[in-house]
Amino acid sequence: MACWTLHAKLIEKQPKMPWSSSPNWRFYIQLNATDLENRILPPVFTNIHKRKALIECQTVDLMKRNQKIVDAHNEVVCLSNKAIQDLAVDTRAYMASLYRVGESIAMLDMISSFAHLVTSQEYTRPRLTDTLAIKAGRHPIREKIQSANFIPNDFYATEGQRFQIITGCNMSGKSTYIRSVALMSVMAQIGMFAPAQYASMPIRSQLFARVSLDDSIEANVSTFAAEMREMAFILRNISKDSIAIIDELGRGTSTRDGLAIALSIAEALIDSRALVWFATHFGDLANILAERSGVVNLHLAVNVRENGGVINMLYKVAEGPVTVQHCGLGLARIVSLPPEVLETAEELSTQLQQRTKRRQKASVTILRERRRKLILHLKEHLLHAQSGAMDGEVLANWLKGLQREFVVKMSAIDADHSGMKPSENDEALESNDRSSPVNGGNTGDICVAQRIEDHDTTIMVSRARTSAPWSA
Repeated sequence: MACWTLHAKLIEKQPKMPWSSSPNWRFYIQLNATDLENRILPPVFTNIHKRKALIECQTVDLMKRNQKIVDAHNEVVCLSNKAIQDLAVDTRAYMASLYRVGESIAMLDMISSFAHLVTSQEYTRPRLTDTLAIKAGRHPIREKIQSANFIPNDFYATEGQRFQIITGCNMSGKSTYIRSVALMSVMAQIGMFAPAQYASMPIRSQLFARVSLDDSIEANVSTFAAEMREMAFILRNISKDSIAIIDELGRGTSTRDGLAIALSIAEALIDSRALVWFATHFGDLANILAERSGVVNLHLAVNVRENGGVINMLYKVAEGPVTVQHCGLGLARIVSLPPEVLETAEELSTQLQQRTKRRQKASVTILRERRRKLILHLKEHLLHAQSGAMDGEVLANWLKGLQREFVVKMSAIDADHSGMKPSENDEALESNDRSSPVNGGNTGDICVAQRIEDHDTTIMVSRARTSAPWSA
């Protein structure tokens, strides 16, 4: 049977003969195997391959046309390459000017983008100062995704509040909170307005972030190994001119080891005097470091309905560590875990919590650190007053109010720890303090005073006959 006859019969049964192409074959013919009724194709068809219900083949004429297409493509590539080389030779003398033009266009595009953002969004011009203070700050990306429901937050950090521990339930907004301050710091230092009602930013030379929890298959490291590798780099390079955000450190290992490592790293970050936002689920970490100078405890507030176990995320930062218990169990209830599993988990959680409370004992060391933190807080206020604009009667009234507040808080600390017996470790610490040149070996009548004299106004804040030193 002639090739054209076979082709005509195939066309009668299948008017639209499918054509296809591939990188290797270019164009080729596809025939339905059932239409051929087990007949052998004529010799005019070459490169015959059967794939399931299709037969793929070519003809010599089709192969020639495919080769012409390849040759034409190669010729176009060669001509294009020659044209580009000629253009490069002609413009080489003007390359410096072209670079300047490109940089100018990029700068114009950036400034235009800044202007468009500022005029279309509620952004403010940040002030560059020594204090980080942000009112109603927002995450610049998250607010674009959910502009109608995004809840802003305030930020404040100084030398005396440089290490901020952020606790809260799952999905309460901890990660968004710490990432917001990092992004706003970058935006302020590149000359951009910040997404806030008011923003005051210090100039910092470094920004460190440990936020992801992904394994690295390419580097052959686990989540915990990746955390430790990044934290080692941060600890080697961080300084007092740095900002760092740390999110959920220590979750990649056991709870005990994770808490121990997170606590030791937190101590090193506090000593670095950098501004650090440390988001964590370790409640013990917040309690242990609560009385350290420079440490502030914050949490993302939630409302929990005890009866139904409904959790309402407020996404608003509040002072102190998180007080809501069993947030994880509440979220587990939302995803409909079996009731018997939830009941057992609640019983075990309650038992563990009661056991922890029984083991907690008051310590002279905690008393000492609480007094020290209160005195450093007082010192910071007095230094601000000394360099501030208040004078005369206004300054005197403010200092008297500060004095009353200090005495009330110190009395409350003494009342909380009244009748407490020191442990062996506490006695060792007290012995070291008595021999310290800072305290002069005196733990009896110790007086902490700060005098500010302005327009014949003098105030002395003092506290005598303490049982432990108040030195900072």
